[in-house]
Amino acid sequence: MKNKNSGYEYLRLKKKLYLRLIGITAVSFLIIFALYILIWRGRGGDRVVAALQNILDMPYDKAYYIYQYGFRNFSEIIWLAAVLIVFIVLMRVILRWFSKYFDMTNHGIDALLSDDEKIELPPEMSETERKLSAVKSELRHRALAAELANRRKNELVMYLAHDIRTPLTSVIGYLSLMSESPDMPAEQRAKYVNISLEKANRLDKMLNEFFEITRYNLQNIDIEKKQIDLYYMLMQICDELSPVLSANGNTAAVEADENITICGDPDKLARVFNNILKNAAAYSFPDTEILVSAVQNDRETIISFKNKGKTIPKDKLPLLFEKFYRSDDSRASNTGGAGLGLAIAKEIITLHGGTVDAESENETTTFTVRIPSRIPENP
Repeated sequence: MKNKNSGYEYLRLKKKLYLRLIGITAVSFLIIFALYILIWRGRGGDRVVAALQNILDMPYDKAYYIYQYGFRNFSEIIWLAAVLIVFIVLMRVILRWFSKYFDMTNHGIDALLSDDEKIELPPEMSETERKLSAVKSELRHRALAAELANRRKNELVMYLAHDIRTPLTSVIGYLSLMSESPDMPAEQRAKYVNISLEKANRLDKMLNEFFEITRYNLQNIDIEKKQIDLYYMLMQICDELSPVLSANGNTAAVEADENITICGDPDKLARVFNNILKNAAAYSFPDTEILVSAVQNDRETIISFKNKGKTIPKDKLPLLFEKFYRSDDSRASNTGGAGLGLAIAKEIITLHGGTVDAESENETTTFTVRIPSRIPENP
């Protein structure tokens, strides 16, 4: 969108340029006027005739004839040429002066990539200096954020690689015991099989986290909007996660109008709600209920996930949606995932023109998703 104040941003530069142009016009006029008075209307003709006599050794009559018919008869062309020459010379001066601003702007652009060099432009280009400084600050912020995310990712990969050894060692150990003891009692063998299966499932989860990190770095999220039965989607997600919930005695309940619908990408939004509900399940107290609710008005649809669990400090709430962040800071807990679920959820909701945030107090945490009732065509 065009800046309404753009006409005032370079007012000082425009004034300076206008003054230079007025000055050059005045100087051009004075030079031409001086030439006309001193040469053309003065004794300029006598000087031309004298020059022809002295340089070419001409008689006075012939020199005067050449001056009369060679100069006087083409006076308009000569004066036009003189004006053009004066104008070109003075215009070259002003262009050389004006081009220094391009050099300074290029120097400011080069300074964008330098951490130590400060962007400094003339006072009349203060608006350009401000914008370039803002771009430099934003680039520095993004570079730091990318470096932090990459460091977290590398640390997480290292942690997961380390943690994979534990279940893998257990699986190999129990399978080796069963292989070396074919006469092992059935009860003991069943116990070892169950332990091996549990460790194998844990190993599968960790490998999925590795793939999640890779997909996050490579994927380009696009949305394909359709009309969605929101109530049915939330019920289906709760049903699909019931085994995860029941493991700790948790349940999920949906409170929403059965006819509520939204416009969005069904696969992407299902992933958002699945990630948030899984996060709520992972950090809920045992034997508690997770309440999923949805309300809609003309402006937006609000979907919330409320669970009972350890209160999250206020300073940690914004970090929940950062890449590779885990609120428990645990590298080996059963609940600690790759820290991508909520970050991906935020990106998907942003593409839908909405927001997602979290609140936590009195051992109650609520994740709230807000989606406009009308999704922008080009979010």
